[in-house]
Amino acid sequence: MKMNYIKRLILIIPALIIVSCHADLDQTPIDPDSFTEADVFVNAEEAKGALAKLYASLALTGQEGPSGQADISGIDEGTSQYSRMLFSLNELTTDNAVVGWGDPGLPNLHAMSWGASNDFTTAMYYRLAQEVSFCNSFISNAESLNDNAEVNAYIAEARFLRAFAYYNLVDLYANVPLVDKVSTDLPTQSSRTDVFNYVESELLEIQDLLKDSGSNEYGRVDKVAAWALLSKLYLNAEVYIGEPRYSESVTFASKAINSSYSINTTDANGNGSAYDELFLADNNTNGAQKEFIFAINFDGDQSRTYGGTTFLVHASIGGTMKPSDFGVNGGWEGLRTTKALVNKFDYAVTAKDDDENPTSWADGRAMFHSDGQNLEINKIANTFTDGYAVTKFKNIKSNGEQGSDAGGDFVDTDLPLIRLAEIYLTYAEAVLRGGSGGDQQTAVGYINELRERAFGDNTGNINSGDLTLDFIIDERARELYWEGQRRTDLIRFNDFTSGNYLWPFKGGAKSGTSVESFRALFPLPSNIILINTNLQQNPGY
Repeated sequence: MKMNYIKRLILIIPALIIVSCHADLDQTPIDPDSFTEADVFVNAEEAKGALAKLYASLALTGQEGPSGQADISGIDEGTSQYSRMLFSLNELTTDNAVVGWGDPGLPNLHAMSWGASNDFTTAMYYRLAQEVSFCNSFISNAESLNDNAEVNAYIAEARFLRAFAYYNLVDLYANVPLVDKVSTDLPTQSSRTDVFNYVESELLEIQDLLKDSGSNEYGRVDKVAAWALLSKLYLNAEVYIGEPRYSESVTFASKAINSSYSINTTDANGNGSAYDELFLADNNTNGAQKEFIFAINFDGDQSRTYGGTTFLVHASIGGTMKPSDFGVNGGWEGLRTTKALVNKFDYAVTAKDDDENPTSWADGRAMFHSDGQNLEINKIANTFTDGYAVTKFKNIKSNGEQGSDAGGDFVDTDLPLIRLAEIYLTYAEAVLRGGSGGDQQTAVGYINELRERAFGDNTGNINSGDLTLDFIIDERARELYWEGQRRTDLIRFNDFTSGNYLWPFKGGAKSGTSVESFRALFPLPSNIILINTNLQQNPGY
């Protein structure tokens, strides 16, 4: 049975009960005072248990799991899980994914027609508000033990998690209240620049307070996470604050790359590939974990949710697919991808089947199920066979065994939020955009390391002349699809709302169409605007 730090501690934090509905950002479904029970912070060991809740709130959805006593109301509990919401907002709004379900607000995501009352954009705001609230409360209480060096490291981790939540908020919503203390007052609105500067300053300050590279328990962040998140923040600075910061992105990407983390290049059991192993049920032990700088951890027995990788595995299965091949008991027949993603991969053979669909790919990252599936999408709703299925995530271990839940309902596979391969791509892009402190030949070497893993040899390698921004945006799609990155990438390349790049059903049109530029941001929840008159809605909503 797969057990790690977070999964163990989820079992020992019953004191951290959520009882009310006020948040630090404005109105949250969480009561910050729920963290103040006297016995939670009497010593370092108890504080460690409270720290686990900060991590767990990104993985789980309530106090009973997988359903019951939800942290957030107004939306299906499993749907409200953080990484499931990230997938909805950053993948379903792009060329990477469509879903056939008709839940209120869900079809609007791919059609790019959401409003300020959309269940998904609202729930993500609340989920991030909850994380900020938890972190603020933890930090306030843990400071009573700040004479303990270990607790100081816990506080630094909490500050990272708070900065990570604000990184998401600045990316998704831009101008949000900035609150770093427990408060019941209605906050004022901060500018996107103010929030950006806060995330930057927090990460710079805690980088030396976090534990050294690779020295923390699996599932907890170290200083490399701060460097990696800084590199991501600076890569997007021109979007967020109108100021290019590519040299800083190169600097911190280099620091992360030169740490103890490394690309997983060895297939431990010979049953697939080193890339496959990143998304298997034992990716906390099969070698993939050395690439994970920050990941959400799941366990089919001990941390159950209908979000996370349970969602990614089940929702991707339908048609002629066999659920047992994925270590689960059934498919939800929802998620597929568009031909825009499929066609970014090199075909190994030119032969076509009767449906004019490619039969195999040279690039091992092309993890698609095409049998019985149409490459073209004629209808999204309730038509699983329109669009190729994605087989990237499995509840199968490297040795072929199923994950720990014998019933096949819940998945063990951990989900990387930041992995070293992304930072390789960040370095290369920042160099191409003019960042100093790096060089193109080094960038080519990093890209070829990823492509040699993908192709199994050097046949997919590139040279300096091939390394362009157009190549980078497509290579990011090939390496990182379905990992919650795509919308952010397309915005940075001015491809998200514009007519520069179209994909099937973008903007609700079968062949794709441009949409209004204000769609690059999501709206603040309409009920928040009504409650807190200090806040102004994002333009267009």
